[in-house]
Amino acid sequence: MKAWRFYGFGDLRLDDVPVPALKPGHVLAQVLCVQPSVTEAQLAFGIRTLAYERIKKRLETEAPVQLFGHEFCVRIVETGAGVTRFHVGDRVAARAKLPCGECPLCLGGRNHLCRKGPIIGFQLPGCFAEFAVLPEVALVKVDDAISDSEAACLQSLSDSVAAVETAQLALGDTVAIFGQGSMGIECLQIARTAGAGRVITVDVRDEACALSKELGADVALNARACDPVEAIRELTEGNGADVVFECAGGSPKQGLAGTRSLLQAIDAVRSGGKIIGVSWFGQPLELDIDLLRERSLRYLFPDISTLANLEHTVRLVATGRVRMKPTVTHVLQGLGSVPQAFEITANKGKYGAINPAQVVL
Repeated sequence: MKAWRFYGFGDLRLDDVPVPALKPGHVLAQVLCVQPSVTEAQLAFGIRTLAYERIKKRLETEAPVQLFGHEFCVRIVETGAGVTRFHVGDRVAARAKLPCGECPLCLGGRNHLCRKGPIIGFQLPGCFAEFAVLPEVALVKVDDAISDSEAACLQSLSDSVAAVETAQLALGDTVAIFGQGSMGIECLQIARTAGAGRVITVDVRDEACALSKELGADVALNARACDPVEAIRELTEGNGADVVFECAGGSPKQGLAGTRSLLQAIDAVRSGGKIIGVSWFGQPLELDIDLLRERSLRYLFPDISTLANLEHTVRLVATGRVRMKPTVTHVLQGLGSVPQAFEITANKGKYGAINPAQVVL
């Protein structure tokens, strides 16, 4: 089969490799649609972010190696021994992080909380290939009402479900979201379904603000045209938002906000409120912890996305409560377009993209 393999950062080649051998508890699947996550796209070019050192080591010791591709829709063509939940012909998506099967959490019946297992696309081959072997334990069936393109967004969307779940919104809470890329737009829609009373979004792109309004934001602030902190405080009678999702931080070279959006999020949340840290920064940060302590702020990070989160995500999209089609701005045809998808996704602002660029096989 054809599969993309990395020989180094920025060195991606389409190779002929054997179709992976089917294993017990796994399925062999044909890839229908796949997209690089923003993290994967940055790592592909050697930009420091989550898992940079681990990927660097793999490239130094194992190259050429199949990397990335954990956001996908595939169709099962063969099932391995012991597979009971799926059949040939089923379309499936996956939870990226797998249980290790050996730690106390796994052995105690709580393997959905395990963080020691491998990750599809990082330790295990992902779906930038014609076929993939995937573990049944990670998979969820895609509802017939969901397109292949929407299904490729489900893994990212399940992480946003976990982020909103972590926030434990109270009915009627005012929510502010810094960043209206894929996860910011997702958090907006899920917060609506979770009972947010008012949602205020912030971005620096007109097209992102317009889409934010289309998908349910009460107010969409363009941070190039106003001071978003002052605007949020004016909209909340001087108090600040009850919950702020920070989804804009990261490498400024890729059009992200650096650490500025996090500092703004701290200033925009009410005393006693919660900041949900969704962004990856790729380096240590310096924060005024005394300020957080003085204002009784809670800086929280999303819980790990579980299979239950992914199953709920399928229901949200299948019933139309969350809309993914408007966020998919770049769809490329054929496995040969994968490098272009990485380029667009790593530089979404430059290309006017919201969701990562998708590749349809």
